[in-house]
Amino acid sequence: MGLTERRLKRFERIAEIPFTSERKMMSTLECDHEHDDRVVVITKGAPDVLLARCTQVRVGMEVIALDTAMRSRIVAEVDALSDAALRTLAVAYRPLTAQEGALATEALEGLERDLIFVGTVGIIDPPRAEAAVAIREARRAGIRVIMITGDHPRTAARIAHDLGIVAAGAAVLTGLQLDAMDEAGFAQAVRLTSVFARVAPAHKMRIVAALQADGSVVAMTGDGVNDAPALKAADIGIAMGVTGTEVSREAARMILVDDNFATIVEAVREGRGIFDSIRKFLRYLLSSNLGEVLTVFLGVVGASVLGLVGPSGAVVVPLLATQILWDQPRHRLWACAGHGRRPAG
Repeated sequence: MGLTERRLKRFERIAEIPFTSERKMMSTLECDHEHDDRVVVITKGAPDVLLARCTQVRVGMEVIALDTAMRSRIVAEVDALSDAALRTLAVAYRPLTAQEGALATEALEGLERDLIFVGTVGIIDPPRAEAAVAIREARRAGIRVIMITGDHPRTAARIAHDLGIVAAGAAVLTGLQLDAMDEAGFAQAVRLTSVFARVAPAHKMRIVAALQADGSVVAMTGDGVNDAPALKAADIGIAMGVTGTEVSREAARMILVDDNFATIVEAVREGRGIFDSIRKFLRYLLSSNLGEVLTVFLGVVGASVLGLVGPSGAVVVPLLATQILWDQPRHRLWACAGHGRRPAG
């Protein structure tokens, strides 16, 4: 019998305490059929959050007290995994008493305490190979890239460094640090910091608002329900088309169909090219038309001086309507060439 089959046979889920970005953990209540149907709470979540709720640790088949030395050892292991750019997930459990088990499905609050720490899982989620190249191109184009994540600060710092968002040893601010700042300090932190970790949806909203107040045009990417408020508040909300939720896609202005950051950079490049072509065309069109307007105006006003008055006293127009109309196809031809399209005809 495989591990999955044995687990499904042994445990039966009877209730669940869902994950939220504020709690950064989730729990399930399981009926253990191998131990007289005793109810067990099994919890997984951020190691720093979960460790604070543990009083014991499982070492082999024994359960011992979680003293200061063991707690420091676990923290060091989590830091080592995070420094290796691994996302960390801690697991703990606690068998409930008979009284707690009887009321477990009705009173879920308060069950995630005095847990027995089991261990930490390191999960690799490598960025795409083209992401680092795209970020370099974005920075070269004057676009500031900011990472806002719920991951461990060390994990965020390592990934941001690998992608070229920040240099090694750059500061990383957490949600708790942001909460301790006043408005002026928060604005200064957003101006100088490019990596934010362990943040809640409210922090994302505040970061977007602070960037906009500082005069920046903000494009926000996201895929989860918790990203929807920030996507809505940003000047350009970009939702993920593959992994994004329906809520995030509804809140966004644009949907990235391939979930690839490099596509955003390519779109910016194309958009700037189109804008530059439009600006050049308008400059050329206004300058040429202004010359025509001035020629006609000065020709009419100064007709007597320029000798444009006929024998009958009628003013001779310096430019005929045919000449002005003949100049317009040349403008259209230039506009088509400026947008990279071959002119028709």
